[in-house]
Amino acid sequence: MPRAFSASTLSLRAQQWAAQALDALPASAQIRLSGRPPVQVDGETLAPEVQLALTMIERRREPPPETLSPDEARRRRRRLSAVYAGKPARVGDVADLNLELGGGLHVRARHYVPDEHGAPHPLLVYYHGGGFTYGDLETHDGVCRLLCRHAGAHVLAIDYRLAPEHPFPAAVEDARAALRWACENAATLGADPQRVGVGGDSAGGNLAAVVAQLAARDGGPAPALQLLIYPATDFSRRRRSRELFGEGFLLTNPEMDWFEANYLGPEPAHRRDPRASPLLGEDLSGLAPAYVVTAAFDPLRDEGEEYASALRQAGTPVALRRFPGFIHAFIAGAGVSRSARDALIEIAGVTRGMFAAAARTGDQAAARTADQTAARTGDQAANR
Repeated sequence: MPRAFSASTLSLRAQQWAAQALDALPASAQIRLSGRPPVQVDGETLAPEVQLALTMIERRREPPPETLSPDEARRRRRRLSAVYAGKPARVGDVADLNLELGGGLHVRARHYVPDEHGAPHPLLVYYHGGGFTYGDLETHDGVCRLLCRHAGAHVLAIDYRLAPEHPFPAAVEDARAALRWACENAATLGADPQRVGVGGDSAGGNLAAVVAQLAARDGGPAPALQLLIYPATDFSRRRRSRELFGEGFLLTNPEMDWFEANYLGPEPAHRRDPRASPLLGEDLSGLAPAYVVTAAFDPLRDEGEEYASALRQAGTPVALRRFPGFIHAFIAGAGVSRSARDALIEIAGVTRGMFAAAARTGDQAAARTADQTAARTGDQAANR
């Protein structure tokens, strides 16, 4: 018998097909359908498919997240994430876990196993984005699958506690404890315990950066690498990119203010705490090699790039890749956008190279591999 689909599943599939169809249009048609000329700001040109996607989101007239309750905002984000996740990428295995982190704390996690043969593969502990307020194992399932498949690594996604119910530093505590658990249990998961890295996007990139600092100073073990995808790195002041792109490019200033209030509360000192603002860390030397990814039209662009510069000045190996034409959260669209998928596969490829280099000759080799791969793939992207 033909497989029957529920009304909600059919609606989801229809939205996915529509998004994919719009993404496949010629650039000239995408610009025309957006109803405005090509968007150029700060010497950067918005990708035509992104310009059209932003127009379609605006036409839906959804209420801004900051006007909703956290629970309602989370439900809406899950629905939106399901549309853009597309068809799940195949990996070796997926298992939901309940991590016992000590002190009576339990955190949900999801373990993705690569579909590759050979010696034990590395493990990436991944923290999802969502402004510390929403996001979960489902919203980032597609991202984690692609990272697992193309980085050739186990991925352990962490469902850390969210604000405002659990404000700062609850997420940091969960993230740090999860890395410790991963290091202690990597072999049980079938992964290489000598190559455990941390990664995340947006708020998750913030947590990965913070955890890398903490683990380097508190007895560790420290991660083998840090993958920081458009991370938030400093709550103490706004950069120019936030003024340029804080309206009209998906992530808005009111939404970011809401995230900040939910997570950090009214205490001013929290904004200068390096556990919230890793850019303000007193000592950025001796940290794990970092691959920092930013997007040209992202309000968080400048603070992410400033963090990469600060790491480099401190002597920590780092490679920086700014993706032209993209907005914040672009990896979430990898299920329906060809360019977003290509970008995420590129990120995964650099991560694979860094893990391999770390296994051979240590931190400096990992950083050189990231620099060389990012430069090569960046040149290829420019020529496409």
